[in-house]
Amino acid sequence: MEFLPPEDTPKGPEGSLYFYSRVRLAWYYRPSDVSDRPVTDSRLLLAAIYSEVCDINQLRAKCHVVHRDKISDLSGWKKRPDRFYFNRLFDPYIKKEFEIIQATDVRNLPDNIRDTLTSRYEYVVAEKDVVPDLTDALRLCDTCQIWCPSPDSVQCDHCKRFFHMRCVQPPLAAKPSRGYGWTCAPCSKRHEEEVDSRDVRSAVSAPRKTNAPPARGRGRPRKDRTQAEKEEKLPIKHYRMWPFRYFGQFTVAEDTLDPEDLIFPRAATRLGPKFQATVPAEPEQDPDVTDQDERGGDNTIEILSIIHSLTEAEMAEVEACKLRLTSDKKLRSSVDWLTEVIHRFSATAIAGKPLSSVNMKSPMRVEKWKKYETRYTDKEWNIEEIAAFEDAIAAHGPELRAVKDEVHNRSIHEVVRFYGHWKAGKLGEENLRILEHGVPAKPPNRQYKDEAEAAVGQRVGLADDEGSIISHPSKSATCGACRTRESSTWWKAPKGLSTSILCDTCGTNWRKYADLNVRPAREESVPATKKDKEKEKNGEKREGTPLAGPVAKRPRTSTSAHSTPPPAVSTTPQIRCLACHKNGPLGKVLKCKQCDFRVHAGACGAIVTPDMVDSWVCEVCQNEETQEASLNAECLLCPRERKSLHQGPPGGPLDFLHARKPTEGQGWTHVLCSVFISELTFTDASRLRLVEGVSSLSRHRWTAKCSLCGDTQGAVIRCCDCTKEFHASCAWKHGHKFGFEIQPVKSSRRETTITTTFKGESGCMAAVISCKEHDHSKRDIYGICETNEGGQTALEVFCQAYKQAPVDQAHALLRKARRLDPLLLNNIRLETLPHHGTNDPDPECYRCHTHFSPAFYAIKHLAPDAFHCHACHFRENEMQMDKENANGDDTSMVTT
Repeated sequence: MEFLPPEDTPKGPEGSLYFYSRVRLAWYYRPSDVSDRPVTDSRLLLAAIYSEVCDINQLRAKCHVVHRDKISDLSGWKKRPDRFYFNRLFDPYIKKEFEIIQATDVRNLPDNIRDTLTSRYEYVVAEKDVVPDLTDALRLCDTCQIWCPSPDSVQCDHCKRFFHMRCVQPPLAAKPSRGYGWTCAPCSKRHEEEVDSRDVRSAVSAPRKTNAPPARGRGRPRKDRTQAEKEEKLPIKHYRMWPFRYFGQFTVAEDTLDPEDLIFPRAATRLGPKFQATVPAEPEQDPDVTDQDERGGDNTIEILSIIHSLTEAEMAEVEACKLRLTSDKKLRSSVDWLTEVIHRFSATAIAGKPLSSVNMKSPMRVEKWKKYETRYTDKEWNIEEIAAFEDAIAAHGPELRAVKDEVHNRSIHEVVRFYGHWKAGKLGEENLRILEHGVPAKPPNRQYKDEAEAAVGQRVGLADDEGSIISHPSKSATCGACRTRESSTWWKAPKGLSTSILCDTCGTNWRKYADLNVRPAREESVPATKKDKEKEKNGEKREGTPLAGPVAKRPRTSTSAHSTPPPAVSTTPQIRCLACHKNGPLGKVLKCKQCDFRVHAGACGAIVTPDMVDSWVCEVCQNEETQEASLNAECLLCPRERKSLHQGPPGGPLDFLHARKPTEGQGWTHVLCSVFISELTFTDASRLRLVEGVSSLSRHRWTAKCSLCGDTQGAVIRCCDCTKEFHASCAWKHGHKFGFEIQPVKSSRRETTITTTFKGESGCMAAVISCKEHDHSKRDIYGICETNEGGQTALEVFCQAYKQAPVDQAHALLRKARRLDPLLLNNIRLETLPHHGTNDPDPECYRCHTHFSPAFYAIKHLAPDAFHCHACHFRENEMQMDKENANGDDTSMVTT
């Protein structure tokens, strides 16, 4: 757009003596960067009314970006290198796309506005629905013969003439609703006369004609190159460096005449009672009161610094106090530390306190617009975190999302900030090394013999500061896109391909056009035996080989000694989790040392230090040595199997059902059963230890029949989308959907409902199981191993919020008694009274006349309505037994 001198160039004629060192560039987006829909055309761009000032040394090459209507041969245009085109505009602030048409196509405007628009701008930006109205013929009101803008006009459905809504008698307050039409008074009267005369014929209205430019196709190919070169050099009008402006639904046409009018896209204004508060009238105040809080005063905003208003003596006192706060020279030059020191000095001075009372012991601060304390700087990174960060940078490069997955205890914001400090530190070390030892010599692969070879090196980008060129690749790898093994230059590949490198062609296309022609990898062929090789030597083919198929050995296509083989693949070990069936680095995914069980640490409640990752043992294998729980690791909530489940199949467990947790009675349950059954809790939810509540499950769970295995043993769970009931282990084996769903909470229930936040979504988190036959595409169900920004899995967040037992309220035995008391009382009440034939809701004890007892027992030999309470019944049995023992009778009495 323009070339600029340095930023510190003085104003006036002295600035013209400086050389240009900066450039202002217009910004264009790729459709895949701002939208989720796939776009196959790699040359299509989205324009934007946004510019950025860059250093002139950052320019890499020149490209041609032209509007679609300026190109006559689109297919020929895309065949030429560095050629792009656009037909829409994207606004990054309101997240919306707009159509771009030529200003000369706009006709429905007064002459003065249209002449001003076409003389200044080449293109007009508008909504898609507004384009037909702008390109239509000039619309004049049939009553006053003045131009009718679309928002203030209405069209007759019969005569197709336009009217101002204020010129109609009576005036129209609003336009007709969608699907309804409006007719003017003469047309309405004529229609009534036709109805009265019974001479009405149904006429099919012709489709409305529009002058909007037709949709362009791929274009007819042209063989002459001169036409394409002329299209590159077509003159385009710019007004203040921009070729287009917004003229859409929310534009006032007369404002276009003002040269200072904003050209950016606009959204609907937020007016009316829906978007504005009803403010009561200002109360009358005493006119003598002058001390009022104005908007923007010290009581309504947070003062960050008042250093500019301090005197020299106060500034000297500030410097003395600042030296007293810390003796670390490195900390004194930290921007975060200095900003917080100035903020605390300013707050202390405003409060009228002495500056000596300021201290920096607490790293937390409370801001006016936040309800909780935050750190003014990030926590120090330890040696393990820095090592994991540098290893991830070496493996993934500057893709910080992938780097964050390797550093578990840090959020993405902390990783981005640390990456800036780390990169600046590396640059400082390199500059210090250059000052001490001079500029190092270039490696042999970057040294050129003549100017021609140097030009080739600049073309492919060998002197790339970002390290995208692989200078010393290995000998056994292929391009991650086209699968070729020969290339003069190798580039780093984006994450997600089969290999970490790209050949010269694919690497250049990816950097310039974001286009990759990915070729699927072929399946590994069965190794040929000696007999098969003899058949191939004699001209025969192996059994099952197509007759017209290619030969097994591919001939070498190039024998150049200068071809550079690709580099070695990253050595970071990747382990496949048995729960989500996704690969992850060692440490994030754990592997049992004894049984080879592999699972995400957050999916089994394992908290392992980095030095114990290689020696981690699952709880089932660990119990064989500690014998903390039963050696029989069968799940108490699933049907019993004949073989011992803790050993797993030969070669190691191949299912997530191997993950089990001990219960309060030294038994075992699956992690799936304990998490997805709502009555069960954990003594330690962070480690998923000691499952509680197995003995207090409802009777229906134990007696219901599983719809998958048909067994009545074990506890069942109901599907969240239908009435089917099944065991958790059976549902997992049959591929049912396991996950967690965030459900919104009403404002009236927020105080009594536990809410949590996961991936930016807040609400009540629920564990759901759904049959695989149901449609889950319209629901946001987070998987068991799906992680948030903090590195916690969905299972961890759910258990810590909803599955923690109240260990601070009572000890384990008392908690168990409280769970069993209601069940025992209900069972005794229901079983004893109907069994003895009583329907009295409030029976009375025959001996002590009490109405309160956990159970009442009928006395048949006295009366049909006589009962004993629990205490009297127990005392009567003891007396009977003593009497029989005194008589020498050793028979034992069986009581009910």
